[in-house]
Amino acid sequence: MAKGNDTTAMDIDDQNSAASNQISNPKFSINVLQLLNSAQMQHGLRFGDYARYRRYCTARLRRLYKSLKFTHGRGKYTKRAITASTVSEVRFLHIVLYTAERAWSHAMEKKTLPDGPNARQRSYLIGRLRKAVKWASHFQDLCAFKGDSRTSLEAEAYASYMKGSLLFEKDENWDVALKCFKSARAVYEELGKYGDLENQVLCRERVEELEPSIRYCLHKIGESNLQTSELLHVGEMEGPALDLFRAKLEAVMAEARSQQAASMNEFHWLGHRFPISNAKTRVSILKAQELEKDVNGPTADSVPAEKKLAIFDKIFAAYNEARSCIRNDLVNTGNSESMKDDLSGLDKAIGAILGERTIERNQLLVHLAKSKLSKVRDDKTEKVTKPEELVRLYDLLLQNTADLSDLVSSGRDRKPEEVAFGEQCELKSLVFRAERFVPCISHLPPVPLLSPVTLYCASSNPWNHEILL
Repeated sequence: MAKGNDTTAMDIDDQNSAASNQISNPKFSINVLQLLNSAQMQHGLRFGDYARYRRYCTARLRRLYKSLKFTHGRGKYTKRAITASTVSEVRFLHIVLYTAERAWSHAMEKKTLPDGPNARQRSYLIGRLRKAVKWASHFQDLCAFKGDSRTSLEAEAYASYMKGSLLFEKDENWDVALKCFKSARAVYEELGKYGDLENQVLCRERVEELEPSIRYCLHKIGESNLQTSELLHVGEMEGPALDLFRAKLEAVMAEARSQQAASMNEFHWLGHRFPISNAKTRVSILKAQELEKDVNGPTADSVPAEKKLAIFDKIFAAYNEARSCIRNDLVNTGNSESMKDDLSGLDKAIGAILGERTIERNQLLVHLAKSKLSKVRDDKTEKVTKPEELVRLYDLLLQNTADLSDLVSSGRDRKPEEVAFGEQCELKSLVFRAERFVPCISHLPPVPLLSPVTLYCASSNPWNHEILL
């Protein structure tokens, strides 16, 4: 009997000690992925505005420090570290997390500058990524002691992603970067099997965002058969986790274009051969030709119309950049007539190609307008295409065709290819002119039929012929 009483007393003591441990060391829960996704989408990253998100993180940290009364002194700065014993509520963990986010967003702000970071900015960018890794690792350590099992797993995935991003940007230790990205992917794949629907969707999206970085690391290590040109299709998804990958990918493709441009000495157009001496002109033309494969290649039918319009904008930008380089060379070419003729001919060829792509883009707009014109709409808020808008597009096509025909027919010593191209422009103009009247006729208001007596009276009087019209 005494032994049974002793066992019962020991069980009670164990329960009391467990309860006291739970009180003295509470476990906090943070849904890290949902918290960060909500903050990023609401404060700038929906539009890639990292500066705005960084300002939000700074303001959020200021509010957290003030609400927790964890400020760093008045006047003179006094450092106050956040340790496991300091974390008495979940907001202390938020401080560490948002500090890592602020450093990461600052690095991404420098990375996504219009002309790219220079050497000094890149050094600063690496430093901010190191700071983000430091705070992410600290967040992982704190969550391992103060967070529940799910929070600890998410913090581990977050720290792994930050470490992988740092190595990815530094172009070193690709095997370690691959291990970090794979570790984060494994955690998100496991977390995506549980929780509510929103959490599962976010985890699945994060796994898809990590996949291009993993494939690129495999490509750099040499364990993948992925070609450099195929990498463009890997990073077509959207998401903040892919911005670093896309910037790296653009740098790789620019280097590949530069190497390919070294062997590009001439530009062929309608029987003419124009030498290209400027490396920037070559790279711009190659970039435009690569983009043209997406709108005119074998896979063009699978590309959505909205995406094609965005690709056309990039094609125009690349060709306009090439024309700008050509015209700068024309100004600086001196008195060499042969070089001036070659550059003028190259400028004419690029202008003609721009005219062709403009016609193709406007034909795509006509196709979209026709689909909206004939489609039955259930949503009354959807914008309706009016017939006059379609007529305006055809007027634009007629003007584009006339400009292209004038450009090609200008100059002396025309090649047979140029003559045939001019005839094609005239045929296109006739087709566009005929198609232009279709929306006009099909959307005319109904006209009442005239009686035979009215027609007879009108025909007998030559001054009343307008009644017949």
